[in-house]
Amino acid sequence: MVPAIAYFGPSGTFTEMALDQLLAQNAWLTDQGPAERISASSPAGTVTLVREGRADYGCVPIESSIEGSVSATLDALIKGSRVQIFAETVLDIAFTLAAREHLDAADIRTIAAYPVASAQVRETLEQRFPAAQVVTSASNAAAAQDVAAGRADAALTTALAARLNQLLELATGLADSPDANTRFVLVGRPGPVPPRTGQDRTSVTLDLPNVPGSLMSAMYEFASRNIDLTRIESRPRRTGGFFFNLDVVGHLDDPPIAEALGALHRRATAMHFLGSWPSARSNGTPPPRHDESDRWLESIRLGKDR
Repeated sequence: MVPAIAYFGPSGTFTEMALDQLLAQNAWLTDQGPAERISASSPAGTVTLVREGRADYGCVPIESSIEGSVSATLDALIKGSRVQIFAETVLDIAFTLAAREHLDAADIRTIAAYPVASAQVRETLEQRFPAAQVVTSASNAAAAQDVAAGRADAALTTALAARLNQLLELATGLADSPDANTRFVLVGRPGPVPPRTGQDRTSVTLDLPNVPGSLMSAMYEFASRNIDLTRIESRPRRTGGFFFNLDVVGHLDDPPIAEALGALHRRATAMHFLGSWPSARSNGTPPPRHDESDRWLESIRLGKDR
């Protein structure tokens, strides 16, 4: 069956470009033929399509190397029935400034931009287009649509969206950092975790008791097992207080990871397992192996002299 995959659209966004990479990197997605693509207006809308069964998977941005985690995605992942991450990809990010016609920098008064995008090139825009005011668009592709409709002078967008909307590129390769990138994930309804590769990422969200030391005690479960914790972020609960979203290096099938998650489940008021999946790039130190101690324990069970 050909999968239906939702993505944070419209067509021409970096998310659609990331989806192209995910499809190329994960052959199992296209075994039955080209995937059906469904554009959604937001990360939350993308995840909702997956939850409701109107899409088999969804592609959403989750972390920017410049601005950090994408809060709209983190919130969407846990507000509702459980969803799971199955794959990720990393896209190098540089923006295009486009307009309906040629404009000098001094003539550009308004630049349509998605807030996450404008935050990544804030310094560049201030230096090169000091007279311009940034106006909010719903996405990188929507910024190009806004300019095509005459709602702004220029768009901070993707080269693909500029072409789709027949805009003229005024500047390309815009980025405050030459190493800027964004990580995107493929989300689906719960299923078996992808096989362990040795270069994996595991993500969970914790709702901890509101007592002194609860976060430190939770973190000890990782530190005591030499597990590399690569990200921890607090997010507000609707009922007050905070929950914590965190990533670690390793896979559910790595014994230290399984042990730590089991211990956290006993400590937490609530715990959401978001998945174990192959990391797109090296993301830290893998957890220690237990092969020798496992062999020793098995020999003891069998009554062998070790």
